[in-house]
Amino acid sequence: MSEPDRADDTSAPVRRLREAVRRLACQTRGRQCTGLTHHDADDVTGTAGTDDAVGFDPLPLLRTLDRAGARVVVIGQVAGIMHGSQELTGDLDLLWDGDPAQAGALVTAFTQLSAQLTDDDGAPVPCGPEAFRLPKVLFRTATASGDCCTPALPWGNLPVADFLGRCETASAGDFTIRYLSRQDLIQMRQAIGRPKDLRRAREMASLDGVEGTLASLSHVVCAIDTESRSAVGMAEVRM
Repeated sequence: MSEPDRADDTSAPVRRLREAVRRLACQTRGRQCTGLTHHDADDVTGTAGTDDAVGFDPLPLLRTLDRAGARVVVIGQVAGIMHGSQELTGDLDLLWDGDPAQAGALVTAFTQLSAQLTDDDGAPVPCGPEAFRLPKVLFRTATASGDCCTPALPWGNLPVADFLGRCETASAGDFTIRYLSRQDLIQMRQAIGRPKDLRRAREMASLDGVEGTLASLSHVVCAIDTESRSAVGMAEVRM
């Protein structure tokens, strides 16, 4: 079940994320499944073109993680959206410090949502502490799929442990979301270097002064008829 709208003290980054979830729902309504998951996404379009974008809403998982006491940080395009990016996504990337003391909170949250976990090769992994000894575990819940990563991954020269320590926080009313700072997200995008990462890094660097205009334009997507929505949606994904 998706996270309900809340007319409370939600912060601007969370409002941006909720708006993006609504836009994605409009864009994917009636889409035929292709069998592609977020793990199959290409390096240009990204995961908004995969089946995992259908019904995607990361907020229920983020709420459950926070309430379980799991100190995870949102990275990837969900973090980009929270900073004002207009590109949509169909997966949730998470980063945590890998401390075994934190594993229990992650197990609790993912168990509550009946998550399916796999390793990086796609082999199923039981939802227990051993799953979170891996550098990366892939997850799937009813409303979100993605990767849960630690600094043990080969990040090259990226100081991801430092990224965790200086992450930003946003209020979602009754829970808190931690997410990568804009500068650290740009640095991560540039280091990974895929076409979609470089494009999104440029967008992140150019957001000042244009975010309000772009956000107002996003409401148009849900106001058009189904046939037009399909055409606009596909153009938006390919950009």
